[in-house]
Amino acid sequence: MVSSVIDTPSPPSRPAASHRALQLATLLHQPRKGEQPVPAERGKNWLTIGFMIVIHALSLLALAHTFWSWQAVASMLILYWVTACLGVTIGYHRLLSHRSFQLPQWLERFFATCGALSCQHGPIDWVGLHRHHHKFSDTDADHHNSHRGFWWSHMGWMFEAIPAMQAVPRMTGDLAKDPYYRWLNNWFLALQLPLAGLLFWIGTTTGAGGWGLVLWGIPLRLVLVYHVTWLVNSATHCWGTVAHDSGDASRNNKWVAALTFGEGWHNNHHAFPHSARHGLQPGQIDLTWEHIRLMRALGLAKKVRLPAAS
Repeated sequence: MVSSVIDTPSPPSRPAASHRALQLATLLHQPRKGEQPVPAERGKNWLTIGFMIVIHALSLLALAHTFWSWQAVASMLILYWVTACLGVTIGYHRLLSHRSFQLPQWLERFFATCGALSCQHGPIDWVGLHRHHHKFSDTDADHHNSHRGFWWSHMGWMFEAIPAMQAVPRMTGDLAKDPYYRWLNNWFLALQLPLAGLLFWIGTTTGAGGWGLVLWGIPLRLVLVYHVTWLVNSATHCWGTVAHDSGDASRNNKWVAALTFGEGWHNNHHAFPHSARHGLQPGQIDLTWEHIRLMRALGLAKKVRLPAAS
């Protein structure tokens, strides 16, 4: 396994991963046999709950015939790629969280900015929570512990106070010293405003309708990126195949991999967390890795980390 870049104590002992899909009880929010009881409910995060209600409502409004156009669909698909692939999977995940390769500073910041446009926290908070997840994967200390059920690991964990946020400063010293990342962490939500202005201008000048491009390019696109990202936390800890004993419930799921540019090969990832490539077996398509491989061929990506050949 590739060595860790995070100097942290060894994670607590955890139950061995089951090699079968979670049972129906998991979907009904019940702990599996042998698991510790579900922790007591924490205070509700009403700001997040309210934001999610509004953004989902606006995404449904975008589907109204009034706002449909081919330009609106194109804007959504392009921004889906920019934010989900370039931003979340390359920037936030494989580059910043796991340091599986190195880029020039200007290019690293570009990918981090694409990640901020996904509106899933700024880079410091996203990376800190993700590193915390890997340290405590599928234990009670894991903020989206899959043993608490599909709903909890998919999005329910965000609707309560998140104790793991207290660990973020300890997990992200490498990012917090960069003033640009501190700025992105504070202002990631505001980045949607200039993007909305650009989309509105394109829509009005092309005759497609400004509000159509705004609704398809921001709320509808955000909701799609949210849910495919969350499927990595939920579905790939429930359904799929197990190729490695990673010590948790992670699975390889080809359907999630197709939606997330290769992130669905999640059991591979938990077994080799600092590998730039997740699709390790023949036939496991990993489009994010193809982007990284192209950057390596162009001389941009350096020190690309992969599992040791066995």
